[in-house]
Amino acid sequence: MSETKNNRNEWLHIRLTEAELEKLNTGFEKSTSRKLSEYARRILLEKPITYYQRNQSIDDFVTEMILLRNELSAIGNNFNQTVKKLHTLDDVAEIKTWAINNEYLKEKFMQKIEEIKNHINQFSDQWSQE
Repeated sequence: MSETKNNRNEWLHIRLTEAELEKLNTGFEKSTSRKLSEYARRILLEKPITYYQRNQSIDDFVTEMILLRNELSAIGNNFNQTVKKLHTLDDVAEIKTWAINNEYLKEKFMQKIEEIKNHINQFSDQWSQE
């Protein structure tokens, strides 16, 4: 059996304007093609091109959740430090002072939880409409 080889050994040189090259690169970046030459070949030979499709609302949601996760992590670290401080206190007056001072931390934590709930509700409402 003889196999026909599909080696690409012919060259095609073309000149493009900056706008044409930009258009080609923009399409290439949105495609699943690994190389610009592969993408250009598909266009020239009128073969199907697969493009990435991104859902901007999901990207926004993920970005927002990452920021909120980082903030919650910082609040959690602060909370752990204050609890360790609580364990070192001996006097009832010191414990009362600690509790009063940490009310602010608790309020901040509850506000962040409420903010997360609101963001999740907004995105779920948006997704249910689509």
